[in-house]
Amino acid sequence: MATRKPAAMVTHAERVVFPDDGITKGDVAAYYNAVSRWILPELVRRPLSLVRCPQGADGECFFQKHHAATLGKSVAAVRLEEKDGEPADYLYVTDAKGLLELVQMNTLEFHPWGSRIDAPDKPDRLVFDLDPAPGVAWKTVVAAAREIRKRLDESGLESFVRTSGGKGLHVVAPFRRGPSWEAAKAFCETFAKAMVEHQPDLYVATASKALREERIFIDWLRNTRGATSVVGWSLRARAGAPVAMPLRWEELGRLRGGAAFGMKAALKRAETLDADPWAGIDKLQQRLPKA
Repeated sequence: MATRKPAAMVTHAERVVFPDDGITKGDVAAYYNAVSRWILPELVRRPLSLVRCPQGADGECFFQKHHAATLGKSVAAVRLEEKDGEPADYLYVTDAKGLLELVQMNTLEFHPWGSRIDAPDKPDRLVFDLDPAPGVAWKTVVAAAREIRKRLDESGLESFVRTSGGKGLHVVAPFRRGPSWEAAKAFCETFAKAMVEHQPDLYVATASKALREERIFIDWLRNTRGATSVVGWSLRARAGAPVAMPLRWEELGRLRGGAAFGMKAALKRAETLDADPWAGIDKLQQRLPKA
């Protein structure tokens, strides 16, 4: 793949990051520069966890959530309380420059919180991650996402969908911030367990692999303080350079899987889109229902 010129200087641009596809660090930087207008609205001013891969996607990768001065001048810090009550500096960005500085530091994946840095204890996003067991047909996963959309709508929540860049789908519901993480978690747990009760042969709401055979795990556990989910337009550190892709609901039936978009296809989509598939998500003033 020919390397496009990124918006910022990237060292070792020729280093191959995705060996199976010949995608280099320069290609990754050029990709994030090209999709910055689409990725930034769901990324900026939110605490971030990163997946960094100094040896490439097939090498050793690691999560990072704490700030370090070496990440770049445009990568900011926010002091947050850890689970043990001790303070720590988490990281966030405000613009494309910060995004590309993180790419310079070998970041492939971006995972934001469901809240913003000015009110980290007041979430404004719910995420239901549909993770199918091996053998579950893709059309069954699509039907499950549509069912969750329907049930959320009955609860008063309009929702949005994206591919995970893996096997499944994410259904995301924005809401007017104000409720606590405890309230968000309670609603999501109740909602997921109700789905299981309605169709126990199809869904499971616990992380136990022993119970997930031939079922779809509705992962509601991402809706807690400090938990994250991959942002739309983010690459995944997996063979094929798949992308977590925001969709319009009517597009869902045209896809063949959760990794339907590779980096090349995502670039083409970014260049031809007339409007954000998730347009209006920040303007919805819907309220989180009680559990």
